[in-house]
Amino acid sequence: MDRNVVEFVTVAAEFCAFLEQVEQRSRKDFVSVALKILPLLYIKASMLEPMEQDEDADLEDLVTEDDYNVIRISIAGLLGEQDDYLDVFVEEMKYSDRPVLKTISEDLADIYQDLRNFVGIFKMGLENTMRSSLAAVQQNFEMYWGQTLVNTMRALHDVKYNQFSEQDEEPAEEAEDSSEE
Repeated sequence: MDRNVVEFVTVAAEFCAFLEQVEQRSRKDFVSVALKILPLLYIKASMLEPMEQDEDADLEDLVTEDDYNVIRISIAGLLGEQDDYLDVFVEEMKYSDRPVLKTISEDLADIYQDLRNFVGIFKMGLENTMRSSLAAVQQNFEMYWGQTLVNTMRALHDVKYNQFSEQDEEPAEEAEDSSEE
């Protein structure tokens, strides 16, 4: 198997595992790690050799709606009010003069869904299915989640460098106690 494929599968699996453990992280740690793994994921996806998808391959969707929602809700809960951002690089902008409201949580859950399906199919080890799954994830990267990833990085950069305050890292009880004094 091609080295670039192995590296992409490894980073994709790591990204999925990272999002599946969101509840174990602080907001600051989550944002910091996301800003490191997302560029790596983008680089590894862009280094893949183009592949043709087997039209006869029936690729399963392994991620259920519940799985997707657990990821999305966990990220939204962690980011709170910092989950929303304005995006100008979306299809709806062609028909509007205003940016579109997006959420980091939904963007990351969308990327997660595609990559978790890919990694799950890849783990099955069936050569033709693996090849078709790789071709499908490449096509989705080019057409959708590559741009979503870049847009989300911009939003996460803003969260990290422009919106963090000391209060963001205080547990809620401590913040309430200090406001009573």
